[in-house]
Amino acid sequence: MKNKLPKFKSEDQERNFWSKHDSVDYIDWGKAKRAVFSKLQPSVKTISLRLPVLILEELKMLANKRDIPYQSLLKMFLAERIDREMKLSVK
Repeated sequence: MKNKLPKFKSEDQERNFWSKHDSVDYIDWGKAKRAVFSKLQPSVKTISLRLPVLILEELKMLANKRDIPYQSLLKMFLAERIDREMKLSVK
């Protein structure tokens, strides 16, 4: 028999509860049905970007030092710079 779920007064209370409890003690996952979200759109868009060879080689070298794919490092660099520019434009 599974434990009865408490009534939560807020999302914070529920979040706190689940951070300390395992759902298998409260939910019979054997009865769960798979959800299908057929209309979900990917949150990324593929683009083509031409970079000078030297920049690409240096980016790959830096990524290798961090043991991450160079595309991920490029996204990190872009996100950091965009964040910085957005903060500057607010001032």
